Amino acid sequence: MRKHLIVLDLDGTLLKDDKTISTRTYKTLQNVKKEGHMIAIATGRPYRASKMYYQQLGLDTPIVNFNGAYIHHPGDRSFGIHHSPLDLETAKTIIDTCQAFQVNNIMAEVIDDVFLHDYDETFIDMLALSTEPAAHGNLKNVLHTNPTSLLVYPKRESAEALRELISGKHAQGIEQRSWGAPHHLIEIIKTGNNKAAGLQKVAEYCNVSMDDVIAFGDEDNDLEMLREAGIGVAMSNGSKEAQQAADVITAANEKDGIAIFLEEKLKLHSQAMDQ
Repeated sequence: MRKHLIVLDLDGTLLKDDKTISTRTYKTLQNVKKEGHMIAIATGRPYRASKMYYQQLGLDTPIVNFNGAYIHHPGDRSFGIHHSPLDLETAKTIIDTCQAFQVNNIMAEVIDDVFLHDYDETFIDMLALSTEPAAHGNLKNVLHTNPTSLLVYPKRESAEALRELISGKHAQGIEQRSWGAPHHLIEIIKTGNNKAAGLQKVAEYCNVSMDDVIAFGDEDNDLEMLREAGIGVAMSNGSKEAQQAADVITAANEKDGIAIFLEEKLKLHSQAMDQ
């Protein structure tokens, strides 16, 4: 039987709204591995906030974090570390622009270290940082190395204008993504980074082609991955753009969409009766 690499986005896709993996989906993914298929994670999250799911699923593949800006293999150092951060001076220019718009907050991440412009418990809880900031204060002063990503929390009324200004001034050096409601955050990483680019490295390590990849996603940061995978599967709870980019639409993250698709596609025994 043809062996596939199953690639999973986390939030809104693998994870239910309470940030857990359903029993049926978990059991189906274990059956997928028993059948000889491989499973990988591709997420916008940093590794520290995705490690628990990697371990829960018992994975042995490289993981794509920060939407492709950081790819590594937790169990195989020979894979190397593929880190493509923003240029520090570009980041500082963006920070200047954001400060002019009096944004609510700015966060910079350097792999698993977090730097906050304003120390704000509500903001920390909102992002479920799972770590204490390495430093806080004016990011132009506390940030001394190229950041993996910037996360901007704009005022709602000026968010669109800020996105347009950033795109106009810095478009050559960055990729910009918008988070949906309720927070409307702006995420900025180095240009050329996306999940599909990271996934190419994972597929090569797993000795499969992109035609062998089945990728699941739900949001704008999944578009390239959904388009370039052999089979791109969007969740029914996903954005309109994600559904248009995909080959197939499956049930929502709350309705075991991943399990339903894989059970049918890979002819696995349904886990629905086992819950």
